[in-house]
Amino acid sequence: MQLIDIGVNLTHPSLAPEQEALIERARQAGVVQMVLTGTSLGDSEAALRLCRQYDDGQRLFCTAGVHPHEASHWDRASAASLRGLLAEPEVRAVGECGLDFNRDFSPRPQQEKAFEEQLAIAAELKRPVFIHERDAGERLLAILKDFRDHLPAAVVHCFTGERRTLYGYLDQDLHIGITGWICDERRGTHLQELVREIPRGRLMLESDAPYLLPRTLRPKPKHGRNEPAFLPEVLECVARHRGESAEDVAAHTTACAREFFGLPVLTT
Repeated sequence: MQLIDIGVNLTHPSLAPEQEALIERARQAGVVQMVLTGTSLGDSEAALRLCRQYDDGQRLFCTAGVHPHEASHWDRASAASLRGLLAEPEVRAVGECGLDFNRDFSPRPQQEKAFEEQLAIAAELKRPVFIHERDAGERLLAILKDFRDHLPAAVVHCFTGERRTLYGYLDQDLHIGITGWICDERRGTHLQELVREIPRGRLMLESDAPYLLPRTLRPKPKHGRNEPAFLPEVLECVARHRGESAEDVAAHTTACAREFFGLPVLTT
């Protein structure tokens, strides 16, 4: 089986000491390609450097964007910098961008402005969008509606919402990213029912490492950090609750991710 991890925070300081080893462990676990997440312009530049440092353009790719937590730093210069990053071949999507009305680390009007302007850039350049949303589904859908016809694709990464929100995203023909949240018996059980309602061709898998270590993983790593090598645990949980084989889910989610991000097909 081949898996693609569409969301890895490889620039996170906790992963810095073992980036190369982490990539190799992922490969051994069947995670053959990864998309590194950019959450600020500086972080996006760092993700791009890691792609070039550890790969030859076949296995590591990245996104570039400004997370809603960082939206207060968005300005005209940010837009120009983002355009420059999107010209690089390793950068395959705009994001992580969106709305977070849970923590509100940036004022909501600034979150909305940064999100709208990044969507406009994505629409102009015909790039897919990698979206973050927390407690803001209704507002996000309202903003996205004005851009959706001009975007090639968009994925709500690390989906944790309820049925109504999921249906709203599917109605706008969005992709859905599922993480180890689905393995959490405390807060993820609702996803176990909802995941079967995500159509084939709209579902992708991600670790969101170093966050969201699957709670069903045995043995648990002593350091408590998640990594892409643990993505098969998410696969098994998703397959079980969709009533599909792990092989089938791996095949259709990998095909979906390759099409979404325009990734090369690997034979080995």
